[in-house]
Amino acid sequence: MSTHEPADLILSGGKIITADARFSIAESVAIRAGRFIAVGEDAMVQRHRAAHTREIALNGRAVMPGLIDGHAHMDREGLKSVFPSLAGCRSIPEIQARIAELARDKAPGEWIVTMPIGEPPFYFDLPQSLAEGRWPTRQELDDAAPNNPVYIRSIWGYWRHSLPLVCIANTRALKLAGVTRETAPPHASVTIEKASSGEPTGVFVEQGYVPLVELAFFQMAPGFSIAQRVEALPRSAAYYHAFGTTSIYEEHGVAAELLAAYRQVHAAGKLTMRSHLAFSPDWRGMEGVSMERLIGGWAHQLAGAGMGDDMLRLSGIITEIGKTPDNAVRAQAAPYTGWAGFNYDMGLERERAKEMLIACARHGIRAIGIWPNMLDLYAEVNAVVPIRDLRWVLGHIAVLSREQVSKIRDLGLVITTHTNRYIYKEGHLLQERNKLPDEDSISPLRWLEEAGVTFALATDNVPVSLFYPMWQAVSRMSLYTQRMVGERQAISRESAIRAATNAGAYLTMSEKDKGAIEVGKLADLAVLTADPLTVDLPALKDVASELTMMGGKVVHEGRLGRI
Repeated sequence: MSTHEPADLILSGGKIITADARFSIAESVAIRAGRFIAVGEDAMVQRHRAAHTREIALNGRAVMPGLIDGHAHMDREGLKSVFPSLAGCRSIPEIQARIAELARDKAPGEWIVTMPIGEPPFYFDLPQSLAEGRWPTRQELDDAAPNNPVYIRSIWGYWRHSLPLVCIANTRALKLAGVTRETAPPHASVTIEKASSGEPTGVFVEQGYVPLVELAFFQMAPGFSIAQRVEALPRSAAYYHAFGTTSIYEEHGVAAELLAAYRQVHAAGKLTMRSHLAFSPDWRGMEGVSMERLIGGWAHQLAGAGMGDDMLRLSGIITEIGKTPDNAVRAQAAPYTGWAGFNYDMGLERERAKEMLIACARHGIRAIGIWPNMLDLYAEVNAVVPIRDLRWVLGHIAVLSREQVSKIRDLGLVITTHTNRYIYKEGHLLQERNKLPDEDSISPLRWLEEAGVTFALATDNVPVSLFYPMWQAVSRMSLYTQRMVGERQAISRESAIRAATNAGAYLTMSEKDKGAIEVGKLADLAVLTADPLTVDLPALKDVASELTMMGGKVVHEGRLGRI
């Protein structure tokens, strides 16, 4: 490549955090045909200026490689605006007023479905944050919309990471759902609240993080159509781009309806996020099928880096050990998956899961598990067919012993972290809950780093900014106690940046094309509101993007303006 190859675009006069092998800092970059053609000092990069070259003066701003979210659930963000919000309602009369306003635009009998009561994104402190300190009843919703069925959805429990979940229906909605005083809960985790008369109050209480009531009772109410998922994906991407994210990995897997939405958006040329998806299988009706034959038939699509291009790619299979009665109830709504986007019946009995994983290993297909109980099963599979070079994934890591870290290293696994939950929201509880001698094994990022294990940071959608996990990995701060959780496991800012860039590229099997600002790689970058290496630590979580580019094209712009 000529050192004077003309650039389409030059960004100059900045602090370019390249995240290359030396973690070098540059001043300028030149971009041509969607890739970096020069990275270095201003004078050197200016040699690539031509008559048609555009230039952005960074004026000292920090620039990073486009961030890569290792467990994004990106699709959910755009879905949050499909149904009307109740945010800002501080009392039952205010909720009634909002419902009545919605009813004015509805024909009699038409459903009114809303987002949950409370303040997004976490929906903390309910119902005590309402003036009455309680949930509204069906009669109070009847007063607001006497001619319409009303359903107030529960939250997706992993937004808040505390229980219970609550959804509420008015009398018309209960009638359509067939819920009466005699109706039994669909699962032991659900309570149908009753008045002293024995009649349902309209309030459903769930002791599980994944909503069940809406899938068991309210399937006739409007949910998310594929068309709405298609419309929501570009909205979702825009939120993530605003914080510098240019690539995602959906390790929890995508079911058929979400995969169809991604493919439609990509075919329409509207996919602005590099999206690497794992496959979430639907095992219904496959009890007697040979796993070797089944997995072998999928291998041409799912093996290695999978099928697709640098914008949309499908590879690998997620599974869990065991089936649960609550997920069996949720799976009855299939192919609809609600907020999840993945199939609820992805779990297999242990021996069947082992059979499936051995077939995956034989056919070069990556396996993904999101709980540590998969680790021993991975090791058993490795004794039959080596998996070290397949980059199998273990995610949602809460607690790992040193021995488990060593096993992860020996198996060549890639780890994704969930610091929003296991450090920030629940970290202060895990020592007692797991009877640990200390907090060192809670999200042990330093141990993983010292062992040479690749781990990628992830948002799990709340909040959508990867600067929160970066801050959590460095600060180890607890939301509730305001003290450090597992202080000795804190990592450096450089390591956190690598976990949001280099590691994500390795996770998505695309390290040759992204994850660092280097000549030849895709020109994915973010110009930041603050320098993540020097900003005060509490402010690290608040860093955002002024300009996000993917392949040299603007996908988010703030104060730098249009170019």
